[in-house]
Amino acid sequence: MRLGHRHAGATLTIDLAAIRWNYRRLAEMVGPKVRCGGVVKADAYGLGARQVAPALYGAGCRDFYVAHLDEALDLRPHLPPDASIVVLNGLPRGGEDDCADAGIVPVLNSLAQLDDWSACARKAGRVLGAIVQIDSGMSRLGLSPRELDELSHARLRGIDIRLVMSHLACADVADHAANAYQRARFCALADRFGGIPKSLANSSGIFLGPDFHYDAARPGAALYGINPTSSRPNPMRPVVRLAAAIVQTREIEAGDHVGYGWDFRVERPSRLATLSIGYADGLHRALGRAGAVYFEGRALAIAGRVSMDSITVDLGDLPAERLGRGAEIELIGPHQSVDELASASGTIGYEILTSLGDRFRRIYRDAADRPQDSDLQKRDDAMKALMP
Repeated sequence: MRLGHRHAGATLTIDLAAIRWNYRRLAEMVGPKVRCGGVVKADAYGLGARQVAPALYGAGCRDFYVAHLDEALDLRPHLPPDASIVVLNGLPRGGEDDCADAGIVPVLNSLAQLDDWSACARKAGRVLGAIVQIDSGMSRLGLSPRELDELSHARLRGIDIRLVMSHLACADVADHAANAYQRARFCALADRFGGIPKSLANSSGIFLGPDFHYDAARPGAALYGINPTSSRPNPMRPVVRLAAAIVQTREIEAGDHVGYGWDFRVERPSRLATLSIGYADGLHRALGRAGAVYFEGRALAIAGRVSMDSITVDLGDLPAERLGRGAEIELIGPHQSVDELASASGTIGYEILTSLGDRFRRIYRDAADRPQDSDLQKRDDAMKALMP
């Protein structure tokens, strides 16, 4: 399936089969007694929630997490009625009726949100489902211990609490002291809700082992091929490929400058190619300092600053007939992962994916072009080594 602009300067390929594979492996890790959902906020990390969420549903996912109510309302028509859509940032003021009418489940992060949802339930004359979030040490979202002390049964009138959750701040660093601290604090605070199911694990939290799995897991980044295990080999299947077309090639002399600011100067006669992709498409300007792209497995250094709509690369000693106008150069793919491009940009894979612009030609691949068996075996071995 192809979406987007027919004459775009770059092509973004999203492998839905790989997303399903990643989901099934994560669900396998937490086991059949734990509900494994899928985080599809920020338009499925920039990859298209309307395409990704149905693919996850086909893999067995039934719980979908977004950040904002508008995201949930937009996604609702694209999933079957038995799919649960959860709003992590909770209820925006004035959005209670829309949330209830669409059957969306809010995460209640404050007493004010809780009071508003209870009032909405009383007005509707029916019980409304919700998730309650506890702040276990991240100081971002969720009820504090003091707010929990103020929580009474009267405030919960009309609310069916389906899950008590919290969020890990340092799960990608397995031995970080914050993980044990947050787990202990979460246990103590969540126990106030009795036998209500609990959720703590995000993508990286799943790899911390069964003590963090509880009753529901909420993977996000790992679904999209981002490494959830920090410095260890990535156990997930890559999902995206990004390739940009050459607009023009040119030969320049020693001493010539390249790009804005004249802060890049060539030391020898060089052949350059200009690619039709830039920071308006999600490439970070920092990539101009140390980044590279690839052609047939060969690294080509970025020359000069990243511009809004273009970058320039040094073709080295590649023969002129090998690369010309329209040839595609790999930015993300077999030779440079999302995480590697992020590292060269001084950021993280999450930011790379969610920054991808809307000017690409998008191709959604479903079952074809699967990785070779040897590649799959390597990933299987990496996954088994990381399983608790």
